[in-house]
This record gives sequence, C-alpha cells and structure tokens, in this order.
Amino acid sequence: MDERKAKPGGQLSEAAQSELMEMCENQFAQLEKLQNEILLCEPNFCQNPQEQCVNRLIATKAELKHLLTVEPKLLASNSEVLLQAGKDEMLKLCSELEMVFSCYEAKRDKLRETKELELKWLEEKKQALMAANEYVERLQSEKKNLTEHSVLQDTKVKIQKMKLYQERLMECLGDILETHIPHPHNGSTVNKKKKNIIPEESEEDLISVSDILELLMNKILTSPHDPYVTIDNTFWPPYIEMLLRYGIAVRHQESNFKIRLETFY
Repeated sequence: MDERKAKPGGQLSEAAQSELMEMCENQFAQLEKLQNEILLCEPNFCQNPQEQCVNRLIATKAELKHLLTVEPKLLASNSEVLLQAGKDEMLKLCSELEMVFSCYEAKRDKLRETKELELKWLEEKKQALMAANEYVERLQSEKKNLTEHSVLQDTKVKIQKMKLYQERLMECLGDILETHIPHPHNGSTVNKKKKNIIPEESEEDLISVSDILELLMNKILTSPHDPYVTIDNTFWPPYIEMLLRYGIAVRHQESNFKIRLETFY
C-alpha cells in the first residue's frame, strides 16, 4: 500500500505513462494560456473596479451554466491510469476514514465514561431521596401518634431531666467552692495568725461564696430590671474582690456598694 503511494507510476506501462505525460503537458499549456490572458487584462483591471467585478461575476455565472450542461469526461482513456487513480483515491479515502473512526472511538469512550458517572450520581440521588422520604414518613407517623397527654408527659420528663442536671451542677459547684474556697469561719484561725482581717465578733455573720453567687443569681432572675445586690457586712471583701477580678460579678457604675452577676453569652 505504501509503495503504491510513493510510486504511483511504477505499476503503469509505458503507453499509460506516455498518455499521462501528454495529458499533463496539455493541462500545463492551458494554464500558461490562462496566465497570459490574465497578464494582458491586468493593466485595465483598475480602471473601473466595480465594472470589472460585475463583468467577472457575469462571466463566472456563464461559465458555471456551461459546465452544468457539459457531460463529465474521463480523466484518461487508458484503463491503467484510471485504475491507478482509483486506487490512490481509495487509499486516501481509507486513511481519512480510519482517522474519523479513531476520533469516533475516542468520543464513544468518553461518552461511556460520562454515562457511568451520571448513572452513579443518579443512584446516589435516588438513595438520598429514599432516605429523605423514609424520614418524612417516620415524622408523619410520629406526629399522628402524638397526643396532648404524650406531649405533656414528654415535657415533664424533659423538665425533670433539666432539674436533675441543675442539681448536679449545683452540687459540683458547691464541692468546688467548699474545696478551693472554704467559708471564712473555717480558716479564721489561720487568717488571724497571718493578718488580722476578720474581727472575731463578725465571723459568724459572714456568708460563703456559694451564698453570694446564689443571691446574685436569684436577684437577676427575680428582678432583671434591677439585678444589683447591695454589699453589707456579711460579704467578705476578699470574696467580692475575687468575683470582680475574675469577671464573675460587676460593680454598679454609680455605687461601689452594689454588684451584679456578669452577663454570660
């Protein structure tokens, strides 16, 4: 196949080759004649370009009309030349068809891969839709089964759980305060040896940190419009200073003897 492409004339006889050469010479002579005519027409080409274009268009139409009426002629009368030309044309066509086939194969593989991805995506969406439908059906069935009594019981259970949780938190807070911040009366002996901070006659009146925190929390819950608690002799100053320093309590802007619980978010 490659030898025929490289040497198309190697398979022809001398008569076919001579005929083909004669046809080539005739075509070359005709091209030279046309070239000479074009060269002779060039000096007058730019005199009136619009008229020249119109004339050429009319001539082209007339030539086209003439060609449509003329019967097509064979390339050559020699069968060997026609056979070789047909073979070359068929080889060229086969090569082009092979290229087209390879392109379509690549496109087919790409479409197949895209199809598999789309099917996988569709299956995932179907599973998600089924799960959502099951969840909606379960919610609807639970909603139908709910009654006023069941809702009330559920609310009571939740309230009871919150109370138990609150009690545990308060117990943990009390244990932490008792361990790390004991009542001033319990450490009065040690404190009196170091510093004479607590007078002996007022030890019994001092309240613990847990009591102070409880007062602050109750105050902010019962009267949120006025959450401040007035400091009296029962508040030990180091406890007040500790609460203020660690951001648990805040002083009143106009009175240093009032504090409130800090707003936590």
